[in-house]
Amino acid sequence: MPVTPITRRTLLVAATTVAGATAVAAAGTAPAAGSPLTDATAAGSSQPLAEPFTLGIASGDPDYQSVVLWTRLALDPLAADGMGGMPSRRYQVQWQVALDPGMRRVVRAGVVSAGPESAHAVHVEVRGLLPGREYYYRFRCERHVSEIGRTLTTPLPGTYGSPLHMAFVSCSNYAGGYFTAYRRMAEEHPSLVLHLGDYIYEGAGGTGPRTHSPAKEIWTLADYRVRHAQYRTDPDLQAAHAVAPWVVVWDDHELENNYADEIPSPAGQAGFLERRAAAYRAYYEMMPLRRSSIPSGIDMQIYRRIQWGRLASFHMLDTRQYRSDQACNDTASDCPAALDPARSITGAEQEKWLLDGLGRSSATWDVLGQQVFFGARDFTAGPAVSYSMDAWDGYAASRQRILDGFQQRNVTNPVVLTGDVHRHYANNLLADFRNPDSRPLGVELVTTSITSGGDGQDFPTGGQLLLDENPHIKLVNNQRGYVSTHLTRDSLRADFKVIPYVSTPGAPVSTRASFTVEAGNPGLNLT
Repeated sequence: MPVTPITRRTLLVAATTVAGATAVAAAGTAPAAGSPLTDATAAGSSQPLAEPFTLGIASGDPDYQSVVLWTRLALDPLAADGMGGMPSRRYQVQWQVALDPGMRRVVRAGVVSAGPESAHAVHVEVRGLLPGREYYYRFRCERHVSEIGRTLTTPLPGTYGSPLHMAFVSCSNYAGGYFTAYRRMAEEHPSLVLHLGDYIYEGAGGTGPRTHSPAKEIWTLADYRVRHAQYRTDPDLQAAHAVAPWVVVWDDHELENNYADEIPSPAGQAGFLERRAAAYRAYYEMMPLRRSSIPSGIDMQIYRRIQWGRLASFHMLDTRQYRSDQACNDTASDCPAALDPARSITGAEQEKWLLDGLGRSSATWDVLGQQVFFGARDFTAGPAVSYSMDAWDGYAASRQRILDGFQQRNVTNPVVLTGDVHRHYANNLLADFRNPDSRPLGVELVTTSITSGGDGQDFPTGGQLLLDENPHIKLVNNQRGYVSTHLTRDSLRADFKVIPYVSTPGAPVSTRASFTVEAGNPGLNLT
């Protein structure tokens, strides 16, 4: 564990930057149709590899003419040094993109070099694709060929394209249970998946049915690489990545529970900034992100916009890296500091980026993909109030500026998507949360966890109090699962999916509740 305290100013970017240290390719050259994957040997190697695609494949961050493809070579994913058991040399990795799942109609192909500086991670930005199309892809290294994945491009700008089936998820603790919800989501074949944070957990584990590797709280780059690799060996998670492109943002457990910008929780930990740089680097290496997200020291750009034609604009936020520290010692309370307009959960630059983007948007649905509870949530019965300081309630002025922005910029269909709280919620977003008769400006859909919190139950202890004290909240559920949505020009439908247990694998899935939102008429309608 690091013991030397440092500051942002003194942290040497050159020692921790991943720029130039990850196999990244931008490609757009079409080979002859049906171009085969040939047997390319490792640079400087005469020893053939064993199976290197143990961590699966993924795609992400699509636009109308390109998409990111990802894989990482690993012979021994849980090797303690974080290098996946790979020899310390470079390997040539071939990739193909085709129009058919049999990979006969190949339209793009290329080769990228993967090396030890990035733990043999590969990111390929494939360009020259057609808008609104389904594609299939695979990788090859030496004689080994990966599974075939499915990905999609977004509609041509200015057009609506087909209705969009999008699922969103959060909070997948490997030690907390089995990732069956990922499998059930994959079986729906969505066209897009959003992961809203807590993709891994940094702690040693708990009382769940599986154990973390390494069996400790993680701190170093090697630790974070091993923990990510352990999650990626899960077949249910691999299936979910292979079925559709993902758009990912982190919350806190990708680094440390409840941290705020450069402030650890609890404050005063030595070596926190080195830990942050390691966590961010490992996160980039393991996610299908574009080169614009390559970390620079302890900083990494993940807020960005994904445009799905005129149907939807996905404004993906980062409410962890730039936030003011949680007020009142991060305890649920009626905290006066939470109202301080100088406090921010997004930082000024990101807030301006969001509001400017909302003002320019011509999409039917403006979707904010973010991490923590956005609407007001009073936990105390009667006239007294208490709110979570780790959510937007702890940054009330930040929230009000966004709500005001919806009105000032004529954002007619704002939809906030949220993770973090390990429960399903469906909320109306009011112009004034202090007035329950205030008109809805939009809706918030909150997904429960994949595993965090264990098996759960349908209606949580205290659930009725939450509904009574917060009449804008229309659903509270404490099972595990995900949310499956369908977006059209006229409406959005959200199906809150649940599974009855995660303590053993193979649980069935059902729909706990469904809501619709009519375009141009903000507010939830129970179906």
